[in-house]
Amino acid sequence: MTATAEDLPASVTKFVVQWGEMGSRWGINRTVAQIHALLFVSEAPLTAEEIAQTLSVARSNVSNSLRELQAWGLIKIVHVLGDRRDHFQALGDSWETVRIILDERKRRELDPAIGRLRECVEELEAEPAARRNGHAEKRLHELLKLLDTMNGWYQQVHRLPQTTVMKLVKLGAKIGGVLDGVR
Repeated sequence: MTATAEDLPASVTKFVVQWGEMGSRWGINRTVAQIHALLFVSEAPLTAEEIAQTLSVARSNVSNSLRELQAWGLIKIVHVLGDRRDHFQALGDSWETVRIILDERKRRELDPAIGRLRECVEELEAEPAARRNGHAEKRLHELLKLLDTMNGWYQQVHRLPQTTVMKLVKLGAKIGGVLDGVR
């Protein structure tokens, strides 16, 4: 028997709705994010029909959303013995899920923004001296330097093992606590 939204525990429903809202704020279709949330908390892989019924969304919307989640690498197709339908399952590792989301957002949003900013700086520098805006040029250079530094830091941290990153995060929290006490 297929679950419906009413069959989900209130806490799961709240999580699915909240994850959908967060996704929409990031520019991701709300239904895509809700499907990801549902698959993330589901014990067993779900079919597209089960997802559509549980979330009360159109089957075509579910199909498109599942393709997008597969493109992100956040879900995979699994097969169930005796059932010819595709079943879908989210990655089980929370760390890997967050890493993929961060990588994709960086690739889709930050990298193009840095590229456009770099073009703006180059165009500003190519302007004749009489037309150049020194204040704007200085601000854009500062912003580009900051984003390049943060991008380099992200790449360095990305290469570290998960355990090392977690140690850095915990150390950073301790340093923040010490600094708060000094202020």
